[in-house]
Amino acid sequence: MTEHPTSHEGRQPLAARPQERARPRQEAPAGLPSEVPAQPGGPAGPAVPPASGAGPGAEAPAPPPPAAPGGPNGAGAVAVAVSPQLPGGSRGGDGATRREGERLRFVGAATRRIARGIDLDEIVLGLCRASVPTFSDEILVYLRDPLPVGDERPVAPFVLRLRRTDRLRLSDLEGEELVLVPDPDPTPAAELCEVRNGGALAEVLRGVRPVFGDSAAAKAALTELLGPEHPLPGGLRAVLAPLRGRRRVIGAAVFLRRPERAGFEPNDLLVAAQLATHTALGIDKAVLYGREAYIADELQRTMLPDSLPQPTGVKLASRYLPAAETARVGGDWYDAIPLPGSRVALVVGDVMGHSMTSAAIMGQLRTTAQTLAGLDLPPQEVLHHLDEQAQRLGQDRMATCMYAVYDPVSHRITVANAGHPPPILLHLGGRAEVLRVPPGAPIGVGGVDFEAVELDAPAGATLLLYTDGLVESRLRDVWTGIEQLRERLAATAQLTGPDHSPPLEALCDDVLDMLGPGDRDDDIALLAARFDGIAPSDVAYWFLEPEDAAPGRARRLARRALARWDLEELTDSVELLISEVVTNAVRYAERPVTLRLLRTDVLRCEVGDDSPQLPRQRRARDTDEGGRGLFLVNRLARRWGATRLSGGKVVWFELATNRG
Repeated sequence: MTEHPTSHEGRQPLAARPQERARPRQEAPAGLPSEVPAQPGGPAGPAVPPASGAGPGAEAPAPPPPAAPGGPNGAGAVAVAVSPQLPGGSRGGDGATRREGERLRFVGAATRRIARGIDLDEIVLGLCRASVPTFSDEILVYLRDPLPVGDERPVAPFVLRLRRTDRLRLSDLEGEELVLVPDPDPTPAAELCEVRNGGALAEVLRGVRPVFGDSAAAKAALTELLGPEHPLPGGLRAVLAPLRGRRRVIGAAVFLRRPERAGFEPNDLLVAAQLATHTALGIDKAVLYGREAYIADELQRTMLPDSLPQPTGVKLASRYLPAAETARVGGDWYDAIPLPGSRVALVVGDVMGHSMTSAAIMGQLRTTAQTLAGLDLPPQEVLHHLDEQAQRLGQDRMATCMYAVYDPVSHRITVANAGHPPPILLHLGGRAEVLRVPPGAPIGVGGVDFEAVELDAPAGATLLLYTDGLVESRLRDVWTGIEQLRERLAATAQLTGPDHSPPLEALCDDVLDMLGPGDRDDDIALLAARFDGIAPSDVAYWFLEPEDAAPGRARRLARRALARWDLEELTDSVELLISEVVTNAVRYAERPVTLRLLRTDVLRCEVGDDSPQLPRQRRARDTDEGGRGLFLVNRLARRWGATRLSGGKVVWFELATNRG
């Protein structure tokens, strides 16, 4: 057996036990106490209980055995070589001094272990593992439910909930080893306890200091805490320690020792007070940290779109990964904004930094981009106004942004860049190319003109917009990462064959799989757009002079188009709605009115004019001769809307078809 120095008086010196020294030497594994009381009846004979005043074990406690998931005790069976308590030992002042040194080492190791915890469960587990079995044979930890956060007023009534209970026992001797195993029958205790005002438990908690369980006040408090139906078994010694945070009592810990172990002494109250104080302060910090992380996560989540729209002629998919799972907040964002004429704006941006401030700035820039997109401004104008907005938000409010507008009718895309990594276009045949777009300066620099380029967007191609966190890290520069991304996209496309585009969701997952350990130092926002387009045969477009005959001509043109598309069943509804919308446009227009029909999964009709005044639905009175046109549109159309353009407006409506 391993020879350990003893801190208990009245033990026989090891030198007087040659038969013990002759046995093979065994080392106790790290992380367990070096001195655990032997059970009566072991090979070393009945254990002599240590003298009153025995402190914790001789060694400073390292982390005891890890918790086994699923049980309330949370401990698995652990074999450990320990030396049984022996009679005899040193007496006098040297023994007391050594016990005090051991107690200080234990408190230091235990508080360090508690302080290592980040969340609530880790801190409570640290207290339990540090206490059992070195300081106590069992521990019960009660916490306020719900836990108050910061300065908020705690809810009434004052309820304590049993958060965790740990208990280890020694099995029968097996050879030369003692085995620490979880006790399947921990001390029974109530799950919930309501602390009554003026009751014994409230008085003990108000006193803050730990108390022995054999005092009259503590007995009544323990009965109230554990429940009258769960009295403490006879012989158990207890210490009740309130857990007080920075502002209020947030719980209580009960330390228990079995009859065969030395009882608690006055100095053990100081140990319990230290454990309780460090645990309570750690819980306070964990609760505050959890609240801040929740606020940051909610802020980030609400700043990003819950779902992407599915506009005509394009399919979309997206991904967002924060820089760290413990702080899901940053400045990266993506967006897809439907525009008039079945177009869609694709936006990806990156605000510098990873704080809540960055997320707030990101939210303001995203809102500004949505507003500017609603005005149907050209991409370079959108970036110009974003640059002005960033400067109004303050100095050093910088961001990069890529803004692209896709037109499914013309199969073209217009792109403007503000210091962002260039997009990659994956063609149907598997060729991936990095688009050549003007680099531009980041948003917030000021005094810089932005340029836009118009490029082909063939049907079946996939456009990938991303932030620099995907392609840049400490292990590679941005251009190396862009080339690796291009190669990865090309390799993925080869797997699906030359005639099929890879599925968008799988493509996004495959792109993120290229990140290896150490490759992600920044947030990642990813937006993928599959260009399906609208075939020319599914588009009908006309100009109408703003005259009284325009509504009649619009009805005839629409009737012919519907016949060509085999949609005669919609003729009556389309003629009625087109007549109302065109009549309203002709009334205010000075230039030719545009009429466009689009056949996709729905039939979409768009009427544009040069008047910026948007139509507004109102309730017509019985004596009014007009004012019912938009009422009919609202009742008959599947959807409808009006969008202001830089040179007028577009009023549109959609009707369901058999294809939809």
